[in-house]
Amino acid sequence: MRPRGFTLVETVVVVAVCAALAAILLPGLRAASGAARTAACTSNLRQLATAAHSYAASFDGAMPAAVLYVLDGGSVRTVAWDFERVGGEVRPGAVWAYSDVPPAVQQCPAYEGPPTGSDPYTGYNYNTSYVGHEGTLPHAGPGGTMLDGWDAARMGTPTTAIRDHASTALFGDGGWRGGANKFMRAPSGASEGDVSVACAGAQAFRHHGGCSCVACLDGSTRTFAVPARGTAPASLLDSVTGFPRNGFLSDDDSSYGGP
Repeated sequence: MRPRGFTLVETVVVVAVCAALAAILLPGLRAASGAARTAACTSNLRQLATAAHSYAASFDGAMPAAVLYVLDGGSVRTVAWDFERVGGEVRPGAVWAYSDVPPAVQQCPAYEGPPTGSDPYTGYNYNTSYVGHEGTLPHAGPGGTMLDGWDAARMGTPTTAIRDHASTALFGDGGWRGGANKFMRAPSGASEGDVSVACAGAQAFRHHGGCSCVACLDGSTRTFAVPARGTAPASLLDSVTGFPRNGFLSDDDSSYGGP
C-alpha cells in the first residue's frame, strides 16, 4: 500500500503553527541581534577613545585634530582624525595610527547607509566643536606666506579646561539626513559660526530601541535614548539633520564640553 500523505487540513494546521512560532520568536531574535550590534558599537567607540588618549599622551595632552588641510605640491591634502587618502592610497590618521586594533573598529555595525565620501569605514564622528582642532583651507598669511595645516586651524578646548569628562562626548554615532558624518557638532554652532553646519554634524539614533551610542572623554560609554532638537529652526532640522532619526545629545552644548 502507498503511504498516506498529509491532508490539506493537516498541512494548513502545520503552516499555521509554524507561522505562530515565527511571530513569537522573531521579535526576540531581532532584539538579540540589535543588542549585539549595540554592544559591538560601544566596544568600537571605547577603543577609539583609548586610541585618542594614546595620541594625547604622546603630544603633551593635546587631542588629535579633527581635520587639517595641507598644501602638497599643487594640491590640497585632507588629513582627518581617522585616515587620509593620498591619491588612491588610504593612510592611517591620528586615531587609527595610535590604535592597536583593526581599522574596522571605525565602522559602526548598525550603519547600513552610503559611505561618507570615499571613506572605507563609515558611521562614527569625532567631537569637532570643542575637543578636536579644525583646519581651514590654506590661505595667505602675513607677508604673503601661505598658512596651512596646524597654522590654519581653529584650536579646540584643552581637555584640562573641560569640567565634566564623564558627560562630554568624544566619539559617537554620526548621522544627518544624507547618511553618516565624521565631525560631531554641538547644537549652538558657536564654534563653527554657522548653525546649519552644526545641523549636519548631528548624532544618529539608529540602534535597537532608537538609541545613539557615545564614548565620553573619560573613556566611558553610554547610550542616549531621546534625540534633542537643539536651538536650530525646524526647517534645518528637517532638511539637514533629518530629525528625529538624527539629533543632538542635548539642547545646549553641555554634552559636548561647551558652557
